[in-house]
Amino acid sequence: MEHIIKVEKIAQYNHLKGVETQQPLISVFDNSKTKALPNNCRMHFGFYAIFLKAEKCGELKYGRNNYDYDDGTMVFIAPGQVIEIKNEEDYQPTGLALLFHPDLIKGTTLGKQMSQYSFFSYDSHEALHLSVKEQQVIKDLFYKLEYELSQSIDKHSKSIVINTIELLLNYCVRFYDRQFITRENINTDILSKFENLLNDYFLSENTQDIGLPSVGYFADILNLSPNYFGDLIKKETGKTAQDHIQLKLINLAKERIFDTDKSISQIAFELGFKYPQHFNRMFKKNTGCTPIEYRSLN
Repeated sequence: MEHIIKVEKIAQYNHLKGVETQQPLISVFDNSKTKALPNNCRMHFGFYAIFLKAEKCGELKYGRNNYDYDDGTMVFIAPGQVIEIKNEEDYQPTGLALLFHPDLIKGTTLGKQMSQYSFFSYDSHEALHLSVKEQQVIKDLFYKLEYELSQSIDKHSKSIVINTIELLLNYCVRFYDRQFITRENINTDILSKFENLLNDYFLSENTQDIGLPSVGYFADILNLSPNYFGDLIKKETGKTAQDHIQLKLINLAKERIFDTDKSISQIAFELGFKYPQHFNRMFKKNTGCTPIEYRSLN
């Protein structure tokens, strides 16, 4: 049975990898010079971790399709997340690793905006796949961090380290944007499936049984994490997945309001709202008038 290893501190992870701890809140190292992690276990992280794999990643599953990647791959892990470790017996890790504790960035601008880096909540099959040039940009930033951590600490050390981490993350945002573009055909297919799923949801009795659909509901059917799915839809259409759901709701509501045999409350329940007042509030916010006013105007 798999057991969970809790690594709350950077030093604990460094110990498992055979890496010297230079700073308690941050660690940068070359994975090829470390030990492999314990096999067949699950690891609970108490800090942020960014890994750049140096060699061919092999076959990765993306959605329901498989792809081979020859370039480097970046994986992002946030505090509280759990990863499964299943390696071959003679597995030797490669690439670079950056670990940093939330306490390092607490109270800083970066600490306040970490939630905008949604790729920390992507699944492993939604990893970032870099070109050779992109890899070099990321490697240079890893090396700058490694250099800074090897120097004597002065009043500039913390700000330089945090600014470098922020720059690295911002480059990753840019590279993910490029990845969304290069996967345009795949993304268009996902968008088409989302639209079909949205139509099917409201034609079925799901609204009666489950209620209003969530972004997570559709992401799960499409085998994507909610954050990746949401970012993909936003990049493709300029609107969030939640915006698409709400737009569908409004259009359906407008159609059904014309059926004067049904009360507004009945229409609200049919669309999945538990309380008619929530439906009234959403409708007015999007159209500028209440359902009853809309019915009388038309």
